[in-house]
Amino acid sequence: MHILFTRPFEDCHELMLRFKSLGHMVSHIPVISIRKKIYESLDFSLFKGIIFTSSNAIKYLDTQKIDKKIKCFCVGNATEKVAKMEGFQNIYVAGGNVENLKEIIFQNFRISDGNLIYVTGQIISSDLDKKLISKGYHLKRIINYEAIEQEKFNNDEIEKLKDNIPDIVYVYSQNSAQSFLNMIKNYNLQSSWMNTNLMCISEKSSAVLNEIKWKKIFLFNPGEEEYLLYKI
Repeated sequence: MHILFTRPFEDCHELMLRFKSLGHMVSHIPVISIRKKIYESLDFSLFKGIIFTSSNAIKYLDTQKIDKKIKCFCVGNATEKVAKMEGFQNIYVAGGNVENLKEIIFQNFRISDGNLIYVTGQIISSDLDKKLISKGYHLKRIINYEAIEQEKFNNDEIEKLKDNIPDIVYVYSQNSAQSFLNMIKNYNLQSSWMNTNLMCISEKSSAVLNEIKWKKIFLFNPGEEEYLLYKI
């Protein structure tokens, strides 16, 4: 199968190699780039738990002043891997699902344990912070990165895409979905995807691309990409 990844290269190169090793044709057109945002200075000793729903949140966080024994809640294995590289020791992992992450926090962090800090990008696909606050948790959200839409694309890559439309496209965020939709419209590719399966990380991202006619749309959690191949 021909598979297209739309994430920045550093976020998907291992999966691209894995799919190539399975005999698939893999294309890569990143539709967003990630940029660090300056966030307020904080006393991290005031927090007893930290939440990450993206590995980028860890990459752009100054972790030197954070106690690495703090309870660290990660949405999936990719985020856990980066957390371990940064030295976090007390990690709870949700297998890629934000709803599961919420339940893991409920099970392993009591309101009386203290304050939580949630480190995120500018736009998030789930209102995890609001759900926790509604249950009585004391939580502060900080934004330390943003996704920038890719406005210019390599013409040779676009021509290759036109000549060989993928069987599968993976889209990992609402930002990516919007940027991918803009690319489709800018290059007049609206009618090219009727035989393509769209894999989206959330309903919000799939909703952005609903105006395009796809063969099928699937929702997935990070880590399920290979499993999805056998559902088609």
